[in-house]
Amino acid sequence: MGKPSKYRFRRWLGMALLVFPWVLPGQPERQPKIGYVFPAGGRQGTNFEVLVGGQRLLGALDIQVSGEGVEATVVKYYRPRRNLMPEQRQALRAKVDEVRGKRLAELPGEDGKVRPWRQQRRNAPAGDPAAELPEHPLLRNLEKMTLRELQNLENEFFNFQVARRRQPNTQLEEMVVVRVTIDPKAPPGDREFRLLTPQGPSNPVCFQVGTLPEVREVEPNEPGSYPNLPPEPPARLPVVFNGQILPGDVDRLAFQARGGQKLVVQVQARRLIPYLADAVPGWFQATVALFDPQGVEVAFADDYRFDPDPVLLFEVPEDGVYELEVRDAIYRGREDFVYRISVSEQPFVTSVYPLGAKEGSVRVQAAVTGWNLPATRLALDASPGDWGVRRTVLERRGLLSNEVLYVVGSLPETNENEPNNELGSAKPVLLPLTINGRIDAPGDVDLYRFRGKRHQELVVEVVARTLRSPLDSLVRVLDARGEVLVWNDDFSPREAGFLYTGDGQLTHHADSYLRVEFPRDGVYYVEISDARGHGGDAYAYRLRLSEPLPDFALRVSPSSLGIPGGKTMPFTVYAMRRDGFSGAIELGLRDAPEGMLLAGGVIPAGQDRVRVTLTAPREVPSSPLALVIEGKARIGETELVRAATPVDDSMQAFLYRHLAPAEELLLAVEKSKWGAPSVEIKGPVPVPLKPGSSTEVHLKTPPRTWIQGIDMVLNDPPKGIAISQSRIVPDGLAFTVTVEADGVEPGTAGNLIVNAFGIIEAKPAKEGEKPAAPATRRTDLGYLPAIPFEVVRR
Repeated sequence: MGKPSKYRFRRWLGMALLVFPWVLPGQPERQPKIGYVFPAGGRQGTNFEVLVGGQRLLGALDIQVSGEGVEATVVKYYRPRRNLMPEQRQALRAKVDEVRGKRLAELPGEDGKVRPWRQQRRNAPAGDPAAELPEHPLLRNLEKMTLRELQNLENEFFNFQVARRRQPNTQLEEMVVVRVTIDPKAPPGDREFRLLTPQGPSNPVCFQVGTLPEVREVEPNEPGSYPNLPPEPPARLPVVFNGQILPGDVDRLAFQARGGQKLVVQVQARRLIPYLADAVPGWFQATVALFDPQGVEVAFADDYRFDPDPVLLFEVPEDGVYELEVRDAIYRGREDFVYRISVSEQPFVTSVYPLGAKEGSVRVQAAVTGWNLPATRLALDASPGDWGVRRTVLERRGLLSNEVLYVVGSLPETNENEPNNELGSAKPVLLPLTINGRIDAPGDVDLYRFRGKRHQELVVEVVARTLRSPLDSLVRVLDARGEVLVWNDDFSPREAGFLYTGDGQLTHHADSYLRVEFPRDGVYYVEISDARGHGGDAYAYRLRLSEPLPDFALRVSPSSLGIPGGKTMPFTVYAMRRDGFSGAIELGLRDAPEGMLLAGGVIPAGQDRVRVTLTAPREVPSSPLALVIEGKARIGETELVRAATPVDDSMQAFLYRHLAPAEELLLAVEKSKWGAPSVEIKGPVPVPLKPGSSTEVHLKTPPRTWIQGIDMVLNDPPKGIAISQSRIVPDGLAFTVTVEADGVEPGTAGNLIVNAFGIIEAKPAKEGEKPAAPATRRTDLGYLPAIPFEVVRR
């Protein structure tokens, strides 16, 4: 990673550091936002430029790419594109014609005739030699462009029909060119790509390190477009195509194939950008079709099982040039409709069984089948004391497979045995237990028999879709007579109105979960099937039957934070409570730099989220750094410690909200001349609040004489709680908190996140002079450290 410019960063901070020295201006909307990176990946051992589109990217200083072996530096920032001035339009036309003339002169003559596409533009106005070309990434390599690239340039800048299809989008209008260098030994796979700016680090976007040769599409490449232009040579396999789909765009990508090749055509579009806030269904829904050398469509896909990204498995019948056709399902398009398509004879896993093993197990193997993959055994890593989801890939003939997921669990395990489709043949089991099974064929049903006691509570949990099994599970608990006591199809783990997408992609949580209390002693059954009646070798599952095992998991949002040293920033921590756990969770920092302060670090009992604040020290040993938030809770005699998964609040299709996971919580801290003064709450903590009354909160802090008044405002206030008055007092600050009489229940707890505004009165103008500024100014000063509260009875 290249060195950021300290001068530029500090120049931006100049004015910010004149305000309250303990806070950062509290405007989360100022975080830089990446909309896309194109191309969204590259091959090991290559050096190339990518285009980053987004908003609030001005002053981009550096790039942060997770993992090892990828270096990136900022080349140039481009402001939002504006309409060309007449002199710029003439200069660009003249330059395009000049470069076209050079390309035409380089073409070998055949019969001496000048073809229509070789003709110069007639009556083209001469460009003003003094006029400068517009600044745009498309013009960076103008002198080296091919005839087809020049035609695309003309379409972009001079074709009214193309321009009319484009809709201005402020989320994508700023652009940064970045040079990327990938080490030959860089581990392949997904990385997180962030821009570092004076406003802090951007959101992460997916950037892939691959092992195959890569090419970029060359527009125009719609079917039958500009037939007189020299065609692009077909790609040689294996290859990865990189492209973008613009409004109404259809891309044709040619490659040379041999008869007998068993090809895997794998499209990655939604995987690169999982959610779009302002598009339906909320992502780029790619479709892919394959055409043979005669132009006949021989294969088509618009998804793969439940994954919106399509996959084609195709055996080539004859040698020749084949073409892929890529488009959006409903012919939408824009710059962030980015895709990567691999075409190769890679192994492609279609089924894995079993989907996991108990921790500490030795020599556990899973049967793996797929395309270009003979029957294979996969050794499952079930290291003692380490359970959770594992990810791996298979290698065959130097090519890597798609990703394989499995789980390492903590309960005893067994495998199902057929036949077990009826009550009389149900497999007897002893609880607690995890069962590895499979719905072998359409209509298959698996039943398990066990004994239960009156008032005994049972948890039935299926893990299948989470591990990319196509099973849409349906579970039912039956009594000894076969009567249904309770059933569940889909279970969606929701947190405070958000849906947690465990792998960043799932929107249909098809795994089942239920809890039941047995009404009497006796025999009971659990039945599992596919809700749609499907089945097959790939329809594997893991079925947990046990008493409740209270536990929790944590999510922290956003996944990128930028804080000048000594300042404060709020963020949110979510709790996913499992099997009825409702206790308080204490939050803390793991191995954080000295002086880093987490305020308000408790998720109250029974609550699923809390807003906290982080105050950075004046300087840290290195920045940016990966920060880890962890939570502790006592359940019986056991203390559980869980690290929080970073997530980002992502909107899908104008409506749905998701907590999409990230790889790391990245914190950028810039050195500051001023540290944070002490802030102490005078009185009990948490601050007791009473429904229908007002409470005064005093904060002890060194005086600040350059402001004449203070205004405190709650940021994202708890329902029914507000600040009515705020003022400066001799030993610090004070404000009054009011609580509505109805709607705020005793026991409600959390943190008050207070945004401070300074009131500055201008000096009176001298007689006869015009006032230099308004008499009173209200200046955003930023956030105070989180203030814990609890609503108590009157």
